[in-house]
Amino acid sequence: MVLSKTASTSDVSIHSTFASRYVCSSLPRFKMPENSIPKEAAYQIINDELMLDGNPRLNLASFVTTWMEPECDKLMMEAINKNYVDMDEYPVTTELQASSIFIIFLNRCVNMIAHLFNAPLGESEAAVGVGTVGSSEAIMLAGLAFKRKWQNRRKAEGKPYEKPNIVTGANVQVCWEKFANYFEVELKEVKLREGYYVMDPVKAVEMVDENTICVAAILGSTLNGEFEDVKLLNDLLIEKNKQTGWDTPIHVDAASGGFIAPFLYPELEWDFRLPLVKSINVSGHKYGLVYAGIGWVIWRSKEDLPEELIFHINYLGADQPTFTLNFSKGSSQVIAQYYQLIRLGFEGYQNIMENCRGNALVLKEGLEKTGRFNIVSKDEGVPLVAFSLKDNSCYNEFKISEMLRRFGWIVPAYTMPADAQHIAVLRVVIREDFSCTLAERLVLDITKVLHELDTLPATLSTKVLNASEEKKIETQREITDFWKKYVMQRKTNVC
Repeated sequence: MVLSKTASTSDVSIHSTFASRYVCSSLPRFKMPENSIPKEAAYQIINDELMLDGNPRLNLASFVTTWMEPECDKLMMEAINKNYVDMDEYPVTTELQASSIFIIFLNRCVNMIAHLFNAPLGESEAAVGVGTVGSSEAIMLAGLAFKRKWQNRRKAEGKPYEKPNIVTGANVQVCWEKFANYFEVELKEVKLREGYYVMDPVKAVEMVDENTICVAAILGSTLNGEFEDVKLLNDLLIEKNKQTGWDTPIHVDAASGGFIAPFLYPELEWDFRLPLVKSINVSGHKYGLVYAGIGWVIWRSKEDLPEELIFHINYLGADQPTFTLNFSKGSSQVIAQYYQLIRLGFEGYQNIMENCRGNALVLKEGLEKTGRFNIVSKDEGVPLVAFSLKDNSCYNEFKISEMLRRFGWIVPAYTMPADAQHIAVLRVVIREDFSCTLAERLVLDITKVLHELDTLPATLSTKVLNASEEKKIETQREITDFWKKYVMQRKTNVC
């Protein structure tokens, strides 16, 4: 046991951190210090640095939950020292999450989510799924299952199996690029176009070939919150499979929309009601309303998860099937997810999602009343508002984003992927803890920023005014690059 002690007998004011020597000397940043410091000093110094962070609840860039009820906070803290994988030592905890893919675990969360996604389960049939660190791990696992199933089928048919590919839209989250890179799968992206910022199902199906392990559809694009048309994709892919004899399936990346669509759009067909949808991932730490660190992946049936991907261990006290990329992790998020599912129920989740949608509408209408913005997001989708300037000849979205930070708001500005990269947008994610009052205040602060920017000398405005129609898009790209570099330089110069 390490005991803290004062550095010298002359340091009589050690009981007051700010009167001690620990606040007037720099702490090591790259190497462990030789000596200990008092716990009070360590806490105070770290806490002081954390004050430089932005307010998480004003971080409107993030989809991740930033508020939970105190009772759930308490449950999480009480379970913070429990290892998720020690199922024999903590059998009740792991029953909450444990994958029912294999025998041992009665899985509450997985079964509840599977039923929410209309999995074709019998009366007493257990669902097939697993809890993950987030949707990134969930997507890796789902992708591995698709790749292995495709390889097994190709081997059985005596065909080459060295060049698998996956078809997605260019709007996919970076974890899909990681999966393709890490597990040697070609990523075939359907390019976007101005005014259409999600995957086109028709173009996606055209890109499918005999080496396609699956087509990934996004229920809630990171760029503008829009739901992709999974139903149309399913119908087109059924026809192509009939014509070719292939069996190309669909994975739905419902990281953001999986806990929204069942409550706001119950008639929308995007889940296991569609026969080609074989797996779905969802982030519990987004609209599942749990703090960061929990995701889920659900398979349609046991046949869709190859048995050889499951490992069995017994060195923790019992036979445990495991299908995850990592091993040890905390159990708090699993417990928190179960708390939210039973605490809120369908009614509670529906009320929260309706509130989020309503507050998104308040923000959208407020921005439209300024007359300065085009709304890029859709009314049906994740409750967020993505918007761009109608006139960016004097300043653009990156400058607005930077100036909003003075009011405490963190509102991201970014450019669209290929082939719409000349379009820049701002995006505000409406989470559970973003009220109508905050929406109105944000509109007020955006209006103040616009007024201030209007009084500044125009930057590069003559370039836009004098540009020919053929060069207009190129000029917009130059201006966007200018402001991106300007903002990044300002950030770099901040201590």
